[in-house]
Amino acid sequence: MGVRRFGRWNWLGLVSLIRREVLRFTVVWTQTLLAPLATAALFLTIFALAIGPTRGDVMGVPFLHFLAPGILTMTVIQNAFTNTSSSIMVSKVQGNIVDTLMPPLSPLELTVGYMVGGVARGLVVASVIWVALAITVGLPMVHPLATLTFVVLGALMLGGIGVIAGIYSQKFDQMAAITNFVITPLSFLSGTFYSVETLPAWFRALTHVNPVFYLIDGVRFGVIGQSDSAPLLGLAVVGATTAAIVFACWRMFTLGTRLKS
Repeated sequence: MGVRRFGRWNWLGLVSLIRREVLRFTVVWTQTLLAPLATAALFLTIFALAIGPTRGDVMGVPFLHFLAPGILTMTVIQNAFTNTSSSIMVSKVQGNIVDTLMPPLSPLELTVGYMVGGVARGLVVASVIWVALAITVGLPMVHPLATLTFVVLGALMLGGIGVIAGIYSQKFDQMAAITNFVITPLSFLSGTFYSVETLPAWFRALTHVNPVFYLIDGVRFGVIGQSDSAPLLGLAVVGATTAAIVFACWRMFTLGTRLKS
């Protein structure tokens, strides 16, 4: 009893969990893929009509090229957060979280399974939006590897926060509060729609404390080759933050925080 008899990793269980998490968003693709695309298109249309005609180049590129990477990153991280948080929260509310906790999956395997699902959704959403932006506004891709790195780290970071939020929340009101008062402000006040160099000094300093700023700035560097901060600094901040969040997820699964009586 209690001895793992299938090796260091339960590959069958891990792959099954990942497959379940991926199927959760692919079977409702109109909500998880088309809806983010429509939201991104709406943001671009509004800013193009309201500001585009009167706004000159930003960082040496057209305003829409500056804006697009921020919208893409914001959409990716919001979807990664939603995928992991809703999966755990719905399972807890419906009472079938036991079906995930009872199989012989270690805390690390549970963490990896949920977060891979969030990253998968983030990458699919990013691909769909990128293709649409490349066709409609001719968006460039100066550093593809940097773009992919920051998109994956962003999905990991917010996917991990989604795991923590899903475990912590006991009802949908608490989840809505986290989304409205934490995730949305972090996304919108991180240079998504503007360069932080235009902000007052105190606001600029506050923005540099926000790790999401470095995500958006990193993706912007990868797409247009320009950024508000050093890409390597952003990579260090995002990497350290993501590692801390992944550790917190593993720890919560290990302790059974708000999951086991």
